Amino acid sequence: MIDARLNTLIQWLKGLEPSWQLDLGSLCPASADASFRRYFRIESKNPKFTTFIVMDAPPQHEPLDAFIQVDLLLSEAGLNVPQILEKNISEGFLLLNDLGTKTYLAELNEKTADRLYQDATHALVQMQLASKPNVLPNYDEALLQRELDLFPDWYLKKHLGIDLGEVQQAQLKKSFALIIENNLAQAKVYVHRDYHSRNLMVTEMNNPGVIDFQDAVYGPITYDASSLWRDAYIAWPEERVIDWVIQFWEEGRKVGLPMPSDFGQFYRDFEWMGLQRHLKVLGIFARLFHRDGKDGYLKDIPLVLEYAIATANRYIELKPLARILESTRPIKNG
Repeated sequence: MIDARLNTLIQWLKGLEPSWQLDLGSLCPASADASFRRYFRIESKNPKFTTFIVMDAPPQHEPLDAFIQVDLLLSEAGLNVPQILEKNISEGFLLLNDLGTKTYLAELNEKTADRLYQDATHALVQMQLASKPNVLPNYDEALLQRELDLFPDWYLKKHLGIDLGEVQQAQLKKSFALIIENNLAQAKVYVHRDYHSRNLMVTEMNNPGVIDFQDAVYGPITYDASSLWRDAYIAWPEERVIDWVIQFWEEGRKVGLPMPSDFGQFYRDFEWMGLQRHLKVLGIFARLFHRDGKDGYLKDIPLVLEYAIATANRYIELKPLARILESTRPIKNG
């Protein structure tokens, strides 16, 4: 099958070749994500940039407006985000500076974690400090509910073939209402929405490099923290997570972010927000497989499921949800 978009992209890059000293023969895939977007890396003889990233975002699926808007917002807030060097809005192409190949996921270990998470905390606080209402879409009740509904629709029904009985349906509905009530009661800030180890790059200057922010919204203050420390791709002992969340809470309060004065309340909010995210992610990982033919995320389901079970079990009002989640655990032989 001929890749028509790739041909169009190459034609666009040919026009940029003289001004950016591009080596067209070096164009190669850099990464793809869980959407229609894909990324290429291209080498250059430009003295300032040895490589660039090229984003390919089909306009009918992934319009560039949100990426460009959030990129500017985060750049103004002092975050290390890709610099947009050239854009072709109508065809869906961007030329960006390259934040490198070292993801947090690849670099995190016992020795590096405190330093890397300290940098990520500082960047997160900077982003939240820049927050203003009515700039990004609201993370409202309807969106929170739509995300939660991915869990029964895609994870339970489509992936596992589970149809809940009336009692369980009522329990799930009640649990969702409690989770959303907590989420909406939290202070609102800019929310990256995927602030985790695959979307943070280890950089020499102004670490971390922050990518994949185009779905940013205005919503609960603990959301990105729960993405970061209840990460679907890497797990840490609970006591370390608590320490990191304390550091985030302390740094945020010091600079005037609207965080509760009681850490216990903040941690509870962090847990309930994380639970909303985990239920959504279970649905998304199942949907990526069944609808989009992407099976790479199935291996990450067990960790996300265990996060959700552990959190639901810690709160008496969420025990019925914990039972539903536990019933989906694979049966171990022997």
